[in-house]
Amino acid sequence: MDSFFSTVRSYLDWDFKCLLLFVVIFILIADYIKNRRPASFPPGPSALPIVGNIFTIDHMKAHESLMQLAGKYGDVYSLRMGQTWMVVLNRFNVMKEALVNQGDSLADRPELPLQQDVGHGLGIISSNGHIWKQQRRFALSTLRYFGFGKKSLEPVILDEFTHCAKDFNDFSGKPFAPHLIINNLVSNVICSLVFGHRFKYNDEKFGKLMKWFDQVLQIEASIWVQVYAFKYRPHQTAKNIWEEVKDFIREELKEHRKNWDPSDPRDYIDCYLNEIQTSKGQADSTFDEENLIISVLDLFVAGSETTATTLRWAFLYMVKYPEIQEKVQAEIDTVIGQSRQLSMDDRVNLPFTDAVIHEVQRIGNIVPLSLLHITSKEMQLEGYTIPKGITVILNMTSVLFDENEWETPHTFNPGHFLNKEGKFVKRPAFIPFSAGKRLCLGESLARMELFLFFASFMQHFTFSMPAGVKPVMDYRFGITLAPHPYEMIATPR
Repeated sequence: MDSFFSTVRSYLDWDFKCLLLFVVIFILIADYIKNRRPASFPPGPSALPIVGNIFTIDHMKAHESLMQLAGKYGDVYSLRMGQTWMVVLNRFNVMKEALVNQGDSLADRPELPLQQDVGHGLGIISSNGHIWKQQRRFALSTLRYFGFGKKSLEPVILDEFTHCAKDFNDFSGKPFAPHLIINNLVSNVICSLVFGHRFKYNDEKFGKLMKWFDQVLQIEASIWVQVYAFKYRPHQTAKNIWEEVKDFIREELKEHRKNWDPSDPRDYIDCYLNEIQTSKGQADSTFDEENLIISVLDLFVAGSETTATTLRWAFLYMVKYPEIQEKVQAEIDTVIGQSRQLSMDDRVNLPFTDAVIHEVQRIGNIVPLSLLHITSKEMQLEGYTIPKGITVILNMTSVLFDENEWETPHTFNPGHFLNKEGKFVKRPAFIPFSAGKRLCLGESLARMELFLFFASFMQHFTFSMPAGVKPVMDYRFGITLAPHPYEMIATPR
């Protein structure tokens, strides 16, 4: 009897192993058939079953990994992240063809799980179609009304600099970390436009908001974004942070409603509340309170993080290259002096200063992979067919460090933006704000802030590292490439 049961158990074990083997082989074959590249699809590295190329990329240096793959597979190649096909675009000519010449095919954003959980397809950055067009048009017209990209915004920016300069002076030549102060400096400009007021640098609630932005932008660029469907903890953290930010905006909205006068709009929120009221009942209106909250959140991210990060890189490069810092200061002293306040009108007379700012943006490579796009219809690119519904990665690193576009792409060289006569020249391949229909909404504001803030800092301070400390030029990878936390000394001039 024992031998009989032993035989049955052995048979069942063998039967289970066969079944398991069959299931595994079936899954592998099904995955291969489902995900094999069509003949005209861009080439790329071989993908593992189920997970695809998730482990092909170093997700702490994704832009560098993508550059290496471009060297092997060309300027247009494909990757599979899990079950999602992506096409990576490299170099300026390819980007221009895709974003400008065929811009209608790449005007949409993919529906990423985290963004959908937080923004529900609303707002300006992650929305598509009618919602995106209506929200972006309203945002541009309203912000222009309040001086966006115009001289009338100069006093707001320069006044904010005076608050920041006071904080710098309070350190009395001692080392300090500029990270939070610079985030506050830049964010307060967008706060003035959106909320109608600024926040004090020691405001605890606002300080938390700045730290949340820094944390969440790193999480969203990690490998966990690719496997968000499994609800790993980092994504729950990111989702929780965004909910806290939304609550912050809701409190501001609540305060606005108390003193809201439709006949006298004070800021973006007031104008949006007016639009909600006037468009009520219109079938095609996308204006409601939830869209307002997400749009304000988008304006915060677009209008603060990248500019603040650029300024933090600028300080590091001035410390690393003191001879360039001295040359900037000499130009400002000659043209402006140290007492007169700067103006955007001065930029044309400060070509070297302007070139330094642009070179910081180029080599700082602040948004190395831009934001994801998705094809809204089939497109032809470099002889390949990219079907509708394919996620597209714009490898901006390949443009800003292209050896065919820049004489010394891996060297900090303001001469990239100067002609033989020393006049400023903007290069076609300088597209840190992307291009085409999804061109960064905040470009004009960012350009104004970078010039006025950077030149004002150079006019009033000399920057250096604490004794015995060398600047660390390594980055922290996220949606933005940020410098590692550092301390510096700001010596009043």
